[in-house]
Amino acid sequence: MPSAPDRRVKQQRVARVRVDAGGAALVLTSHEAVSWYLDGVRTHVSLAGPPVLAVRIDDDGDTLFVADNEADRLVAEELLPDDATRLVRVPWQTPPAEAAAARSTAAPALGESAVASALRAARASLLPGERDRYRALGRATAEAMTDAASSLDPADTERHAAATLAAALVARGIDPLVILVAGRSRLAHRHPLPTDAPLGDRAMLVVCGRRHGLIANATRWVGAAGPSDERILAVEAAFLAATRPAQSLATAFAVGCAAYGASGFDADERRRHHQGGPTGYAGRDPRATAATLDAIVEHQAFAWNPSAPGAKVEDTVLITATGVEVLTVDARWPAVMHAGLRRPASLPFG
Repeated sequence: MPSAPDRRVKQQRVARVRVDAGGAALVLTSHEAVSWYLDGVRTHVSLAGPPVLAVRIDDDGDTLFVADNEADRLVAEELLPDDATRLVRVPWQTPPAEAAAARSTAAPALGESAVASALRAARASLLPGERDRYRALGRATAEAMTDAASSLDPADTERHAAATLAAALVARGIDPLVILVAGRSRLAHRHPLPTDAPLGDRAMLVVCGRRHGLIANATRWVGAAGPSDERILAVEAAFLAATRPAQSLATAFAVGCAAYGASGFDADERRRHHQGGPTGYAGRDPRATAATLDAIVEHQAFAWNPSAPGAKVEDTVLITATGVEVLTVDARWPAVMHAGLRRPASLPFG
C-alpha cells in the first residue's frame, strides 16, 4: 500500500517544480513519473503499453484520470483511500493522458517534457520507504538469478535460460522488463536477445526487473571465468568511486570512461555501448552521457554497466553519505572483493 506521508513529501517536491516553472498545473503521464508520485502503484496492464492512469496536479490538489475498466481494481488494490475521492473515470477508448491534459482550466497544463530535468531531480533521492522496498527487490532479483542459474547446464539453450529466469522473477512478483542471455557463441553482443544457441561453457544473464515501480538491474556470469573479469571490475570501481553526492553525472561518467584505457582496454571501448547511470523508477533515469549535468544526490540509485567483448559487470546500488550500498545481492553467489566491495564472480555450472 502506498504511504500517505511519502506522498506528502512528493507533493512538496512537485510543488517546487511547478513554482519554478511558473505555477501552471502539471500532468504526469509516464510510467516512471506516475508510479513514483503514487508511491509504487502498478501503472500498466501491458508491459509495452502506456500507463492506464495519469495524474493532474493543480493548486487544489491531485486528480487521477483512470481508464474506467481499470478503476475498480486500482481503487481496491493499489491506491490510497483518499485517491478514490479525486478520481475521474475515463472511457476505455480515451487515453488518460489526453483526458488529464484537456481538463478545462484558465491556463494550459505543463507536460512532463517541459520540466523533465526538474522531475528527475525531484524523484532522485529515494525516501526511507522506497529504499526499503528497493533493498527487498534487489535481494529478490539476485536470489532469482541464483536459483535460475544454478539449474542451468552448458547444453541448455539461451531461450531455456531466459524462461527459467523469467519464471523465477514472476514467482517473486517481479515484472521481467528485460531478459538477455548470451551463450559462448554470442558473447560479442552487448544486448543479446535470447536465441536457440546453447549456453556453452560461459554465458551471460542480464535482467531488469520491476516491482512497486522500482527497477533492479543486474548482470551475472555462469560457467568459466573470463580473461577480462578483473579488469572490468576496475572500470566499474572507477565509476562508483566518482559517483558521490553533489558531483555531476557528467563528471562521474568521464571518470569511469577514462578507466577503460587505464585498465588495459581499448580507450574507445566506452563508445561501443552505453555505460548505465541513475536508475529507480526508470531503467536509466537518465542514461549517463558526457552532456548529462544532473547533480548526484544522497540516496540515489545507480546501475553502471561497463562492458567489453566477453566482459560486463552490473548491479543496482544506492549512493549513501559514506559510500555505496549494493542492493542486488545474494550471499549464495560466488564473489570476490574488489575496491572494498563484494563483487560477483562467475558461478560454475553444477
